[in-house]
Amino acid sequence: MTEQETPADTTVLEEKIKTALREVYDPEIGMNVIELGLIRKIDFQPDLVEITMILTTPFCPVGPQMFEQVRYVAEKATNTPTHVTMGMEMWDPSMMEGGPPSDWGLF
Repeated sequence: MTEQETPADTTVLEEKIKTALREVYDPEIGMNVIELGLIRKIDFQPDLVEITMILTTPFCPVGPQMFEQVRYVAEKATNTPTHVTMGMEMWDPSMMEGGPPSDWGLF
């Protein structure tokens, strides 16, 4: 984010990133990282976007691939270098956009 950008600009950038990240899917679940609630935080620093992301399971075999896809897609959407960090928060279905699907039989 440059010095001239306002909080409204960052809101627009955050929505642009979230829209772009709807194209990044967890291949094992078949849902995107936004729907699953895996993107926990997006911060804007001068000339850098920092994203904190979690995985549905700490030992997700496609985790590294998903982190790289998130970085690439966010960077492409904003034309700004992007760094993705793994958050330590444990994922649960309540984090999903709109809550967990009722047909999962979890609740």
